[in-house]
Amino acid sequence: MGATANVDLKDICIRFGSIRVLENLNLTIAPGEFLVLLGPSGCGKSTLLNAIAGLLDIAEGEIHIGARNVTWDEPKDRGIAMVFQSYALYPRMSVRKNMSFGLEVAGLPKAEIAERVAVAAQMLRLTELLDRRPAELSGGQRQRVAIGRALVRQAGVYLFDEPLSNLDAQLRAELRVEIKRLHARLGATMIYVTHDQIEALTLADRIAVMQGGVIQQLDTPMKVYREPVNRFVAAFVGSPAMNFLPGRIERDGFFQFPEDGRCALEGYRWRTSDFTGAATLGIRPEHILYGADAGPAPLIANVELVEPMGADTLVWCRLPNGAPLALRHAAEAALKPGDPLPVAFPADALSLFDDATGARL
Repeated sequence: MGATANVDLKDICIRFGSIRVLENLNLTIAPGEFLVLLGPSGCGKSTLLNAIAGLLDIAEGEIHIGARNVTWDEPKDRGIAMVFQSYALYPRMSVRKNMSFGLEVAGLPKAEIAERVAVAAQMLRLTELLDRRPAELSGGQRQRVAIGRALVRQAGVYLFDEPLSNLDAQLRAELRVEIKRLHARLGATMIYVTHDQIEALTLADRIAVMQGGVIQQLDTPMKVYREPVNRFVAAFVGSPAMNFLPGRIERDGFFQFPEDGRCALEGYRWRTSDFTGAATLGIRPEHILYGADAGPAPLIANVELVEPMGADTLVWCRLPNGAPLALRHAAEAALKPGDPLPVAFPADALSLFDDATGARL
């Protein structure tokens, strides 16, 4: 396979007329890294990927792949291969021909083309399908062919633009595993765009969470999940979403809920010091202590809905101050709507956000 390359983006600006999509964006991707660009529709993630690919001109800045400045190079000269959301296969060509066509146009020797196609087909479990046409394949098989077509290029960098979003849930899960295995075997640099947080958390070495053309947080999946830098990241990553509870941080080291109820903050990992005032307490459903584990001074939540999920159960409650609360319960939850449920929030699992800025405290 091709030599793995790093990618350096320096002060990238992209504008569509008077609209600024990306402004002074900097990002360095290490050789062999799997980086996921994650964010909602319109956040700029696909725009950035297309700029790296050379499919979109940038207004300012530089793009370096490996040791070369490729800012104004044609896509074919950048040492990249790309997999799109749509399979974009030639319907009249066999799988073999779809995978080899680009190499034939590039003038590679027939023996080398055959070897590259055979290796890629073996990696992606396509060997028995090489003589079929796209119409004879399932959606998952077609997307594997599209990945194989990129793979035979033996590029330094592979770009994926939401490649699984057209597939059903089971196929997405299967192909996610395929892509993870592929990265482990190739050790290639991969940049992957998605709005699906599960894909991001399972595939990435690092995740760049984007909103409004700005990278909000660039970190490992676990860091993004456990210590989101602001309320946007906290809300976007995680399913079901993080609970957000309003209140105030008091000088005595407690979080005071509206009306009654307090939460001790000893053990919380602060980013700022000496903050007091209006704040939001964030906690993920699986980190809430309940029942006997809630300790001697719990809040009493009122159960509103019990949702069995198989491996566990989601319990939707409401706190005395009216705030909604979702928690993960063991699979066999002997609870019903109307039941009181003691709950507590361990300080080391909390995220606290400044109400004024949304930033993590």
